Amino acid sequence: MEKRILIVEDEPKIAALLADYLRMQGGFLTSTVDRGDAVLESFRKEQPDLVLLDLMLPGLDGIEVCKLLRTHSQVPIIMVTARVDEIDRLLGLELGADDYICKPFSPREVVARVKAVLRRSDSPGTGNSQQRLEIDEEKFVAKLNGKDLGLTPVEFALLKTLSNFAGKVFSRDQLMNAMYTDYRVVSDRAVDTHVKNLRKKLARASGDDDLIQSVYGLGYRFGE
Repeated sequence: MEKRILIVEDEPKIAALLADYLRMQGGFLTSTVDRGDAVLESFRKEQPDLVLLDLMLPGLDGIEVCKLLRTHSQVPIIMVTARVDEIDRLLGLELGADDYICKPFSPREVVARVKAVLRRSDSPGTGNSQQRLEIDEEKFVAKLNGKDLGLTPVEFALLKTLSNFAGKVFSRDQLMNAMYTDYRVVSDRAVDTHVKNLRKKLARASGDDDLIQSVYGLGYRFGE
């Protein structure tokens, strides 16, 4: 069955562009609404599988709309914003957004992100929920599905930080502070290298190479 995407966007050209790409490149059914205070009625009528929600809207802003939708449904919500300073709030647990996209964006990126979020929501019984991660801080040992991951001290600290807050996005600076308690100066590339090595070790133990997810322009999170 084709998935339906509700696009909440007050700029007609952007709304039309998103609708065209989601239909042609993603094979989705789409509907649009251009006011925040009209979203709930449209949501009840359309019963979408995912909501693509702009932050700045007339009538009711995207944050209030997201909160309102969360009182009625756990449908996946991707926020669209040009305000980078709002990202922490958009992804906050109290708000409940599943992902965000920054303007200006590539329509292809939007389609890819929509597909990724839908895959996660369609597979509640697969992926990380079936992975059994054990972290023994006293013995300095981390196991996944009973297999010793053989982590270095830096990788151990990285995994502990990410897995303790599954779903939370950590910036590279935050991860650097967790990995190096002496606050030494290291480059962003060092963080990316450690994440890459940790991903490989997790994949060998689980068969899943997406346990640590990249969040474009922000950092990394341990998959929920």
